[in-house]
Amino acid sequence: MTELASLIARHGYSIVVVIVFVEAIGLPCPAALSLVTAGAAVAGHLLRAPILLPLALGAMLTGDTLLFFAGKRSGWRLLGFLCKVSANPETCILRSAESFYKRGKMTLVLAKFIPGVNTMGPPLAGSMRMRYTQFLRFDVMGAMLYVLAYFTLGFLGRDFFKVIGNTFQIAGHALEEVLLVAVVVYVLYRIWLMRRNRVYSVVPRVLVEELVKKLASEQAARILLVDVRSHGYYDPDAARIKGSLRIEPNNLEEEIKRLSKEMDVYLYCT
Repeated sequence: MTELASLIARHGYSIVVVIVFVEAIGLPCPAALSLVTAGAAVAGHLLRAPILLPLALGAMLTGDTLLFFAGKRSGWRLLGFLCKVSANPETCILRSAESFYKRGKMTLVLAKFIPGVNTMGPPLAGSMRMRYTQFLRFDVMGAMLYVLAYFTLGFLGRDFFKVIGNTFQIAGHALEEVLLVAVVVYVLYRIWLMRRNRVYSVVPRVLVEELVKKLASEQAARILLVDVRSHGYYDPDAARIKGSLRIEPNNLEEEIKRLSKEMDVYLYCT
């Protein structure tokens, strides 16, 4: 935090704007920490709140807007890319989509505070065809809440964070060693997770032609077709394959109870 404070002291508002924007577009940057430090800098009369707050808010909304339109254009391909840091990308995407399914648009207001959903919120909203004006209204509320929360924390706790910063500076070498060990442990943990979940990296698929042949054969009685288009993609009036069953994948725990264990289940989406 001491190094971040010195960066903010040297580069002023620009470094805060860059850090907030970079995190908003999905890259790992300490936006919350930079806002806390900037709040302390305002308390110390190094920066001015009327300039800092609009700039930070604008940087966050700009990053969110870019991800919104990227999600609108590329759909779940972008969501899959953003979830690559997860051991199970599909779980990462569905967890974010489930937040929208259960909490609706209010997810955008709290998304910044929810790990795993903070970056996924804007592109998910775009991929679900939310109107931009509607998205912007909720996103502004969420961004303002996020920026003001961490800025106020830094502003009111300036003296406390100064003491913490001095303590870290004195114990700098020990902290570096602890961080190095933590990074190594984290990397080993991620490798273990990837190996454990390697079985999920390949999803069995069937060609449409092959399935059509099965449906026309004696096997048809044992086949159950399931429409798993996610919330936001599925229109209640949309056409479905005749005889197929519609389930909501973001409510999978309950929906799966409806599926027969005696049949071969084939999933499809668009």
